[in-house]
Amino acid sequence: MYESFFKLSKKPFELVPDPEFIYLSGSHKKALTYLDYGIRERAGFILLTGEVGSGKTTLIRNLLKKKYERVVLAKVFNTRVNFEQLLSMINDDFGLPVSGKGKVALLHDLNEFLVQQFAAGNQPILIIDEAQNLDVDLLEEVRMLSNLESSQSKLLQIVLVGQPELRQTLATPGLLQLRQRISINCHLTALKREELPQYIEHRMRVAGNACALEFTEETLDLLYCYSRGIPRLINTIADLALLTGAPRGPGPISANVVRQAARLLGHPVAHGQQPASRRTRPVGRPVWPRSADRGAGRRCTFR
Repeated sequence: MYESFFKLSKKPFELVPDPEFIYLSGSHKKALTYLDYGIRERAGFILLTGEVGSGKTTLIRNLLKKKYERVVLAKVFNTRVNFEQLLSMINDDFGLPVSGKGKVALLHDLNEFLVQQFAAGNQPILIIDEAQNLDVDLLEEVRMLSNLESSQSKLLQIVLVGQPELRQTLATPGLLQLRQRISINCHLTALKREELPQYIEHRMRVAGNACALEFTEETLDLLYCYSRGIPRLINTIADLALLTGAPRGPGPISANVVRQAARLLGHPVAHGQQPASRRTRPVGRPVWPRSADRGAGRRCTFR
């Protein structure tokens, strides 16, 4: 709608998790390094968490673009299911027949498939997104999938991706064994204020014109204040700001335009101060809740 006015080939602030647009902040770069290491080293369980809109799914899709040699992938995004339904979705994504099969048959088929893949030298990986929706019993069932093994190694690598609530669930005493199997443990944080101009410029460049628009420092401060540095919120506000600002003609996007866009989207009025963060833990606090086992996996909290 505003692309022609700003001489853009595409919209720069779409909400779809397009790896082409990913901006690797310090947090994202470090997480990507650890995730890449975990996959190459065939770590048993990998955990990636972050706030809603922090870029978890985009990061995973960027990771998968690396086209790892001999990786066979299954992805599950619908996690409001029971274990039999989850198992059916896993098998289906691996290309196995699932119609009319119950839990026992599905587990048998999955085990046979994993043994065949191991014999062929392949590396099956299961990615479960939105894993914060899994309850304790279901997470324990997922852990049991990692017991499928040959005499030499685990047959299935599992990546759990979810919001910070997933860590609260994993902290429960009944999931101690699962926590101890997590080898790579990462949490994405929001963008820093100084990363915001780079983030916007990067997305504008990918969209076809890095110099399409200008934000004043006051406007950037306000945008950061409303978005709290969360990429998805930055995108929604910036997209509406561009739509609102285009009819006003050339010139920097004003603070009033950003303020109007934020209000239309229902974000709280900032009054020049950063609103209280809705993150589940303050910066500087441990990634694991206090009640959890602190020794589980490589823990990396990135800022």
